[in-house]
Amino acid sequence: MAEQVYQVFDTINTIVLYVIGVPFFLQMIYMLLYWLPKKKFPKTDKLNRIAVIIPAHNEEDVIFDTVNELFTKQDYPHELFDVYVIADNCTDKTKELAEKAGAKVYVHTDPDPKHHMVGYALKYGFELLLKEGIEYDFIIRLDADNHINDTFFRLMNDAYNSGAKIARPYESALNMGQSAFTKACGLYYTFDSRGGSRVRERLHIDAHVNGPGSLTAFEIIKRIGGYDTVTMCEDTEFNIKRMFEKVRCHFVEDAVVYEDLPSTFKDTLARNKRLGAGNTRLLIRYTPKLFFYTFRNLNFSFLETFLTYIFVPICPILCLWLPGFYIYAYIYHWMGFDPGLNYHLFFFGPECDWLTFTTWLIVGAISVLFVFVGILQCSLMAITEYKKLGLKRRRDLISGIILFPFFSILYVITITIGIFSKPKWTKVQRNAKHIKENQ
Repeated sequence: MAEQVYQVFDTINTIVLYVIGVPFFLQMIYMLLYWLPKKKFPKTDKLNRIAVIIPAHNEEDVIFDTVNELFTKQDYPHELFDVYVIADNCTDKTKELAEKAGAKVYVHTDPDPKHHMVGYALKYGFELLLKEGIEYDFIIRLDADNHINDTFFRLMNDAYNSGAKIARPYESALNMGQSAFTKACGLYYTFDSRGGSRVRERLHIDAHVNGPGSLTAFEIIKRIGGYDTVTMCEDTEFNIKRMFEKVRCHFVEDAVVYEDLPSTFKDTLARNKRLGAGNTRLLIRYTPKLFFYTFRNLNFSFLETFLTYIFVPICPILCLWLPGFYIYAYIYHWMGFDPGLNYHLFFFGPECDWLTFTTWLIVGAISVLFVFVGILQCSLMAITEYKKLGLKRRRDLISGIILFPFFSILYVITITIGIFSKPKWTKVQRNAKHIKENQ
């Protein structure tokens, strides 16, 4: 009976290993294609009207600087862009400080705790924006702590004039040099900009427009009547919906948005709880449709989106199934150990054959390979992107590279916690001192 149970679990584990290998294999492809040349959109003299939308919940620590820099540092005519801040259920001076910096503020008050998510703030803000009746060409969505490079609007304007209706920027960090923790965190998140997003753009695969700094053509906002997602990962869902409408999603690599990275376990947990819960629910809702559109349209973008986001529900498998199975397998083999038999396989016990022994070696080799690939990714980022990450020397990233495997484990754990939680839009600890130092 025990042997039959073990065989069942072993078969399940083999299937699990294949499933886990798919998104990791995709990441290896991105690494192998790392040196593809970046896409550059042609420069244009035509300047379009821009609306900047910033949802903010109790962001008095950062909102003034974020808005003020748009007016004082952007290499773009001031009369061609407006800044709108949606002050969502704020109990501080977010409204006053945003107005002082030059923004128009929409105050959103919603007592329903289920609506205390950024999607509801954006939905409200876009409804009022459409009522204003002002014609814009495209929208730039920022978060309250974001800063952008001085040519950001011009670069996005070039992309829009080249036909981009949806686009994402390169995402970097304000506080990259704060600690080894933020360096590891930054290397983890920014690889998708330099690695994944560049490869997708060059291979004509839709970009994942799921963060701050995104561009959306105003004609799309008018067509759908505002903002049509209010889930925990509303930006990802908004992007997926546009993909279904055959809107091509682009990557504008030279347009850089800087955000404040989590610097503590608490803030990392808060961020990843939202990602874990939100993306898992989106996959449950959209997986059948992603596969349907893959084969109906013969478009790999839908399948690639699924293969990328499937890593989120895989996290509990990495956290729970794999440790549990291999502890169980070791105990199973060890229980039958006989000192006089198979001494060269003593770790696995006499019941272990060469096939099982080889399987364990392969699992160990793959684990080492994953760690090696992660470190190699970080090393490539350190070599090519250190200036874009706000650092002066490549060696400044060494501590982040060393810590990266441990951060990856932390990432998997916090995503797993998020999958089984109901996170809220909460205020995170801003690293104002380090933000100022990097401006």
